[in-house]
Amino acid sequence: MSGNLYERFLAVFSERGDAPAIELADGTTWSYAQLTDQVGRLARRLVEAGVEPGDRVAIQVDKSPQALFTYLACFQAGAVYLPLNTAYTGPEVSYFLSDAQPRCFVCDPRRADELAPIAGEAGVSAVLNMDPTGAGTLTDGLDAVTPMREVVERDPDDLAAICYTSGTTGRSKGAMLSHRNLESNARTLHSYWGFQDGDVLLHALPLFHVHGLFVASNTALLNGSKMLFLPKFDADQVTRLLPKASVMMGVPTFYVRLLERDDFTKDLVAKMRLFVSGSAPLQPETWRQFKERTGFEILERYGMTEAGMITSNPLNGERRPGTVGFPLPNVQVRVAKEDGTVLGTEEIGILEIKGPNLFQGYWNKPEKTAEEFRPDGFFITGDNAKIDDRGYVHIVGRAKDLIISGGYNVYPKEIELTLDAMNGVKESAVFGVPHPDFGEAVTAMVVAEAGKEDTLSEKGLIDACRTQIAGYKTPKRIFFADTLPRNTMGKVQKAQLRSEYESTFQGAA
Repeated sequence: MSGNLYERFLAVFSERGDAPAIELADGTTWSYAQLTDQVGRLARRLVEAGVEPGDRVAIQVDKSPQALFTYLACFQAGAVYLPLNTAYTGPEVSYFLSDAQPRCFVCDPRRADELAPIAGEAGVSAVLNMDPTGAGTLTDGLDAVTPMREVVERDPDDLAAICYTSGTTGRSKGAMLSHRNLESNARTLHSYWGFQDGDVLLHALPLFHVHGLFVASNTALLNGSKMLFLPKFDADQVTRLLPKASVMMGVPTFYVRLLERDDFTKDLVAKMRLFVSGSAPLQPETWRQFKERTGFEILERYGMTEAGMITSNPLNGERRPGTVGFPLPNVQVRVAKEDGTVLGTEEIGILEIKGPNLFQGYWNKPEKTAEEFRPDGFFITGDNAKIDDRGYVHIVGRAKDLIISGGYNVYPKEIELTLDAMNGVKESAVFGVPHPDFGEAVTAMVVAEAGKEDTLSEKGLIDACRTQIAGYKTPKRIFFADTLPRNTMGKVQKAQLRSEYESTFQGAA
């Protein structure tokens, strides 16, 4: 058996046979046998489109069973899966395609006229499409395609996926994840979170994100679980389906939304086994309210694009609100100063990590990769943390001014570059402030060029941002000032801005 992760999945799928793999809200189901057949046909279609082992396949489509099948088909064909957020605009997609140089790009047919020329300019040789129902040039006539039976051999350290994560330079970096990285994390989570025969996962997360794809999907597939597959989080649908599930993974917003409902009761979740939260900090008050309402303690964990899951509160044992638990098995964590000096218990510094889940580096960025690793192989996460006297990890802040809004990472520099390039804008500062729904809201302070103050408006700048960057990155509020607050060294004081505008969204949920 080669190091291809899909071979590990196939061993499970073959045992499950006609057992359900995916069930949609309307009751439509796919068995594991049907899933395997569809994956094989899609793998053949990709090969016929010219995809060879090691080629990148970029995907920007809405969530559907066929989108998940395509992810697995990339593995079967030996390709490297490259998911793109469906909110990305044309200019953003252009950057990713030019940087990653995929052989094939799959997009939504509703955007084909916009994106196909962009793909052509980036040198992509095959452009296919697929809509939210799973129909499109990728899947049309698929029943006539002979399923690919063999799995292309790959070394465990060969690339399985490239996931782009933003950076402080304003340009996204492609985190290279190997088959070993993904398999080790899936197996660890499967064991650590106690997945068992009969578990049913309520899946309401997007597939372009590590949380929904590598954490939720991979773990469920490795267990041969049924997934109740929703295209997105819908509180009505989630409430209706919870009695049929045993495990749910979500971002904090999911749990806030459920707690707002009168019909979200202890009886409703009587058959549940586990609620997991991640991708953004879970407020201790939400944790406590959830426990009071349902009797369940939400299991909070911590991860990142470059490593999947890193720490987790225990399945059996005390789950401490406000912490992200212990290092996962075979994962090492430490807290250090910027110069690499390792700190002790309760001391705050930058979290550094090491383990089989840790990525291979940044695509085409060897210098940046080298900057982020210590000589002994530890990766510098950029998150400020401490480890308490019981071993629980606390994420106490984020270096580099990262904003987490609705579970998505937003790096201010990218938005600042977008704003600063607009006519009439002299400079800007982007920062996050508390938001009752999204956790944090992207907020900006703008200084106008002399004489152009009357040409700028909040709505105008926000609308202009929406044409350049994804909606979740676009500022929800923009304020204006004559100057930005700076210290004696000239650095913008974003802490001051966050403090000044921290009540902006009170009562906004």
